[in-house]
Amino acid sequence: MIIPTIGRIMWYWPDKQYRGKLPWAAIVTDVHSDNMVSLAVFASNGDTILGGKRSVPVVQDGSPNIAGDSPYVEWMPYQVGQAKKDKING
Repeated sequence: MIIPTIGRIMWYWPDKQYRGKLPWAAIVTDVHSDNMVSLAVFASNGDTILGGKRSVPVVQDGSPNIAGDSPYVEWMPYQVGQAKKDKING
């Protein structure tokens, strides 16, 4: 499990009706728990989502949250790979 911290970049998946094939970029602005964050979100055209997104579930190994129709965030594959590499070498 990767512990979220303020300033980290994550992939944001909006509500299914607005979701495309690619995620939106998001910056963690607050950490509520290892499984819940608040975000500044950028749409695929680069526009910021006004008001940000509060209390967004983090979907990852070890999290009780699952990817579904509601908004969620996940780590980029590179970040997951680095975390696994650090665990092996740590």
